[in-house]
Amino acid sequence: MIAAFFDSIPAMILLTGCLVGISSAVLGTFLVLRGNSMLTDAISHSIVFGIVITWMLTAQISGPLQLLGAALTGVLTVLAVEWLARSGLVKMDAAIGLVFPALFAAGVLLIALHARDIHLHVDSVLLGEIGFVWLHRVSLWGLEIPVSVASLGVVMAVNLAFVLGFWKELKLSSFDPGLALVLGFAPGVMHYALLTLTSVTAVAAFDAVGAVLFIAFVIVPPATAYLLTRRLWLMMALAVALSLASCLSGYWLAVKWDVSIGGMMASMTGLWFALALLFAPGRGLLAQGLRRGRVRADHDSAVLVAHLATHQGTDAMARENTLDAIMTHLGWTHARARAAILRAHDRGLIERRAGLLSLRPKGAAMARETFGPGAAGR
Repeated sequence: MIAAFFDSIPAMILLTGCLVGISSAVLGTFLVLRGNSMLTDAISHSIVFGIVITWMLTAQISGPLQLLGAALTGVLTVLAVEWLARSGLVKMDAAIGLVFPALFAAGVLLIALHARDIHLHVDSVLLGEIGFVWLHRVSLWGLEIPVSVASLGVVMAVNLAFVLGFWKELKLSSFDPGLALVLGFAPGVMHYALLTLTSVTAVAAFDAVGAVLFIAFVIVPPATAYLLTRRLWLMMALAVALSLASCLSGYWLAVKWDVSIGGMMASMTGLWFALALLFAPGRGLLAQGLRRGRVRADHDSAVLVAHLATHQGTDAMARENTLDAIMTHLGWTHARARAAILRAHDRGLIERRAGLLSLRPKGAAMARETFGPGAAGR
């Protein structure tokens, strides 16, 4: 049964995607919280330079040496970006935009000059092809396992062990680096360890899924989870769940529509983010719109109470405390005036009888509290 599982092409494609998704999400959670998520884009592109340099030195395009060389290039990218940013000459976003295009361009040129006759192409690094992961296999414990599954399985285990083993240090250094430094948690070490593992994950993922899908998994699910919760453990759990959901739904839709599997998986991460952006409770655009609407309605009802209090108990009350007078004096449209009246009525501030508006005791108390004892009646 186990051998049949590893011989199943759909199972291996899904397993590869899930391993990349989990490995990326657990690291991406902290990268998003730290504001370092776009460094993953820089790392993912600059590893092209590390890959070709390692090949030129060792004649290997895969294996531990290739993983180490490309990962070191990712760390070099981060160091160069931070050095430029600390110089004060450019800001962080500009530093990222200066460093990774330079390294990426150098890698492309080196491939064009020295690696034309080997299986090393820029498209394979950026786009990958998750549909072919089952072709390249290695024998482990008597089973033929795709190389990508084996390498990504190790990377996922290392990432999980790092996050769980240094949970307290990562959490504190993400939210309060100063306090972490005072307590001896070495936030700088945590920072570079996190980015080194990000580089390793990017290298392990590039041959199978490409840098684009890796970037999607490391940024979008954690960013989506951040819209849904502010609890760190739940944010990470949701990021992992969203990555898995993107893999499963993306594969199903790609097969159904006969499109790129990796592209559809990446698209699904964007779909979940769009849904969360619209419908997230408390933070989504819909919730914010409703909240702004309630705030405006409460403001309008307070203005209405002030208007009614001005004329409450006076000879002008029958003329001024009507819908038409409110629209005229306050410059409101009919819809806005009606909305303010309904809101004030629902809050128990006013009552309406035969078209005449008057303050209830709660509204009169609100007027006296706001405008002084002489308000709401003379």
